Amino acid sequence: MKNSLKSVILLILLAVSLPLISGAQVFKPVKWTFSTKQISAGEVQLIFSANIDKPWHLYSQDVPPPPDGPVPTSFFFEKSADFKTIGKVKEPKAIEEFDNQFKITLKYFADKAVFTQNIKVLSAKDFKITGYLEFMCCDDTQCLAPETIDFEFNIKGNPEAAVGVPDEKETAVAPEEVVKDTVAVAADTLVKSDSTAKEEVSAANAGGLDKDSSLWMLFFFSFLAGLAAILTPCVFPMIPMTVTFFLKEKDKVKAKAQALIYGVSIILIYTVIGTVVAVTLGANFANFLSTHWLPNVLFFLIFMFFAASFLGMFEITLPSWMINKSDAQADRGGILGSFFMAFTLVLVSFSCTGPIVGAILVASAGGQVLEPIIGMLGFSLAFALPFTLFAFFPRWLNNMPKSGGWLNSVKVVLGFIELALGLKFLSIADQTYHWGILDREIYLAFWIIIFTLMGFYLLGKLKFSHDSDLKFISVPRLAMAIATFTFVAYMIPGMFGAPLQALSGYLPPQATHDFDLNKIVRDNIQVYGSGGGGAEHGSTLCDKPKHGDILHLPHGLEGYFDYEQALACAEQQQKPIFIDFTGHGCVNCREMEARVWSDPRVLKKLREEFVLVALYVDDKTELPESEWITSTYDGKVKKTIGKKYADFQISRFNINAQPYYVLLDAKGELLVPAKAYDLDVDKFLEFLDSGLAEFKKRQ
Repeated sequence: MKNSLKSVILLILLAVSLPLISGAQVFKPVKWTFSTKQISAGEVQLIFSANIDKPWHLYSQDVPPPPDGPVPTSFFFEKSADFKTIGKVKEPKAIEEFDNQFKITLKYFADKAVFTQNIKVLSAKDFKITGYLEFMCCDDTQCLAPETIDFEFNIKGNPEAAVGVPDEKETAVAPEEVVKDTVAVAADTLVKSDSTAKEEVSAANAGGLDKDSSLWMLFFFSFLAGLAAILTPCVFPMIPMTVTFFLKEKDKVKAKAQALIYGVSIILIYTVIGTVVAVTLGANFANFLSTHWLPNVLFFLIFMFFAASFLGMFEITLPSWMINKSDAQADRGGILGSFFMAFTLVLVSFSCTGPIVGAILVASAGGQVLEPIIGMLGFSLAFALPFTLFAFFPRWLNNMPKSGGWLNSVKVVLGFIELALGLKFLSIADQTYHWGILDREIYLAFWIIIFTLMGFYLLGKLKFSHDSDLKFISVPRLAMAIATFTFVAYMIPGMFGAPLQALSGYLPPQATHDFDLNKIVRDNIQVYGSGGGGAEHGSTLCDKPKHGDILHLPHGLEGYFDYEQALACAEQQQKPIFIDFTGHGCVNCREMEARVWSDPRVLKKLREEFVLVALYVDDKTELPESEWITSTYDGKVKKTIGKKYADFQISRFNINAQPYYVLLDAKGELLVPAKAYDLDVDKFLEFLDSGLAEFKKRQ
């Protein structure tokens, strides 16, 4: 009986202690093995097998890199004259899901993933292939710092090989080329990162929509674009003309059948266009579209070209021979005649629908294969609907508004909108390459001016050469003008640093804003409201932070990005240290900052009671040689900020997950048990208070 009771007590103690034990450990959820397969005498397949513990997942090669996404799995081969790679590293079909944190669709692997790389053997002697791979893995609550694994393959020589030096470009893959090739993701819905239309859906995605819901949103917005295309001067007048053609048929059943074929043909033509875009470009092309300056600048120019056309600068037309040939085929009648009549409509209306269709294709080309197809399906369904319905119910034609100058006004309004939305592409290129030509306030200024001019146009105060006289303002037009000027009024405070959360997906980062009143107020509070102190202008810092030009703390907090510098300041000011182990690609870190750090009570304690240091475990910035360290954990030399502090976290605290928060005294000794991801603000405050109490006790 005593032994049974003792066993129960031991089991209870073990159950209680397990969470404490597991709370501080070095996770190794991915185990790699390497092998080879002989394809032929001159060709060998290198096999990289990853066994993944549950519930962890390993990211694909085809994901966007930080700060937009996690670190992609990448493979790097040492240069050698003994072999050359054949193509790129292949991977199995990945799980593809929309991630509500990154706000993009991500590809990842669970349980197991096998990567393969075929190589051509160029040496008659046996040799070794060496290199390393880099990867990152996460579960539902935390992400681990990027990890590198060395690999080595023993390759048998090819007796028939002519020993020579192969093309360097094929022999080895330079890191920057690998990153360029592997930085890819299908952005959610219309174009999150590389298109304007996708930004319209991003707010919905923030509400927790999954991939299927995002596709439905794409369909919905494309459907609205199709309805907008109907209200253009080269489409709207064709509705009664086209319907009259079908009404000439004496057999009403046959007339309705032809009208139905006509509508289906319109849908088919546009959907085929979307399919061609999907097949020729597809998901892998998203990398180039979303990250490189060239396509983004090109898309910006395309939107400006379309806007200029809508504003009446010129007409986008197709060659007349193409339209005449299609029109001749339409005269044949029957199914083929209905199809070519639909094709003629598509060609004739191109000057009005081209900019809209082009915008949808540009937007969805950077996404998944389904997106261009669904986009064109939604557009064409709305576009074909009135022609088919009026052919079925010809009496409805009597209730249609007459053609007139209002149709051109629709085009002009669309032109203003395309002007505004096209700026997003230039903004992406500007942020990616740090040109500094389209900072947040410049971007906002453009939008304020564009929509102000649009409001004046709606009120009849602005007129283009092809506009008819506006004798009076209709109620719908006035309502649109009011909505436009309301939108302008909403944007104006953004020029002074207001966050404008409704537009956060469109605007450049707040950090690019020069005249930010919020920041000025924070700085003044630090100088005058907190009793002064600090080394410079009310700052609580002892000296200028290293890497402060490239790394930042949220919410205007001041701190360091180098542990030794923070430790020296803590000793000087006799304050405890708050270490934030974080990363550019750490989603949960951003969530903690947004939902926990933003609490005024937390901010006050962090700002006034601690010396803050954010240690980025995935930053690629090279350190000067004097700051390189040799790891006591794996014996390797750490040459970057990220590798140095990822090793520091493992070596010192025996854990490699982020976010991870540590409180130390001025001598670098642990005050209280560290804390990981937890969105409970009260518990985080309790963590900070317990650290402060222990620090005062030691004082």
